[in-house]
Amino acid sequence: MITVRYFAAAAEAAGVDTEQLPAGSAAQVRTAMVAAHGAGLDRVLGRCSLLADGTRVDGDDPVPSGTTLDVLPPFAGG
Repeated sequence: MITVRYFAAAAEAAGVDTEQLPAGSAAQVRTAMVAAHGAGLDRVLGRCSLLADGTRVDGDDPVPSGTTLDVLPPFAGG
C-alpha cells in the first residue's frame, strides 16, 4: 500500500486529504484514484504533479509499497 496525500483543488475534488491505495505504476495509481473519486478528480489530475517521496513520477514510473505520493495542483504565487 501507498499513502496518497491530496492538496488544494485535488483534496477538494477527492473529498479526502489522505488515503491508502495499492502500489503500482503512477498510471495504475492514477486509475485507482479516479475509480475511487470520479471524473471531477480526473479533470484536476490532468493539471497535477505526482511526487513519490519527493520525486516526480508519471506513466510507467514505479510507486512502490510504503511510498508517500503527493498530488500537487499548480500553485499561484512566487
